[in-house]
Amino acid sequence: TGVQTCALPIWPGPGRGRAAGGPPQTPDRNTWYAPPFKIFDNFYWLGTRQHSSWALETNAGIIVIDTNFAWATEPEIIDGLTTLGLNPKDIKYVVISHAHGDHDQGAADLQKRYGAKVVMGAADWESTLSRPPTAAGGVPTRDISVGPDGMELTLGDAVVAVVPTPGHTPGTISYIFPVKDHGQTVMVAYAGGTLTGAFGTDGAKWDEYIASQAKIAKAAADAKATVLLSNHSEYDGAYTKARLLSAPRQPGENHPFVVGADGVQRYFTVMSECAMASKLRNGAK
Repeated sequence: TGVQTCALPIWPGPGRGRAAGGPPQTPDRNTWYAPPFKIFDNFYWLGTRQHSSWALETNAGIIVIDTNFAWATEPEIIDGLTTLGLNPKDIKYVVISHAHGDHDQGAADLQKRYGAKVVMGAADWESTLSRPPTAAGGVPTRDISVGPDGMELTLGDAVVAVVPTPGHTPGTISYIFPVKDHGQTVMVAYAGGTLTGAFGTDGAKWDEYIASQAKIAKAAADAKATVLLSNHSEYDGAYTKARLLSAPRQPGENHPFVVGADGVQRYFTVMSECAMASKLRNGAK
């Protein structure tokens, strides 16, 4: 019998782990820059080769999901939207999956420039607002806090179900929302936090993370989600899949981002089982 180990890639590239303080240091552009891509009829990827930001276009404006490091905001999100024929001034909401610098440092800039409302888990607002004014990207003003019951974020013809999934951070949130593929509705499950925290022997923390995976898995199953996304292109292959869209889709071939309902559920099963294994390995009670 074989032994399967649970391991997730750790990107050694520029800026990892700079969650709050220190001036932003732009790394070599050749190590991270990626052009923007239209993924579905109304959904766009604005990420780097390692981290993802996304734009959901509605008939009343744009929802940006995650914002990358501060040094990527201008070239990837603002310039990316312009390249795709969208107007950054139409950004109405910026939704942050969790308060780590590789996903939230652009939030304050987009809020200040365009008056966008920032949406974040309540617990992560607390850690964000405790940052010094000199923190990379600045500190956004508190807008919309997501409590333990979650919420629905509605903008025009789009409704995003915001699901609290604490674990990666105390305020991590995940999402379920529809997009259009050649006019047909496709449901997306967006995992807000992949890695566990440094829980060690704290069994309650491991259990919280595991429960969150079950919670978003159920929401995805109820919605019949067939697309799985995250905020790390290095984990879900978003950068590679986005480039595949330039190849003509052959009869019978799925969209590169459509993994099927079973594929979505397998992801959350693996995350839960890896967390369970890690809990046991650490002797957590």
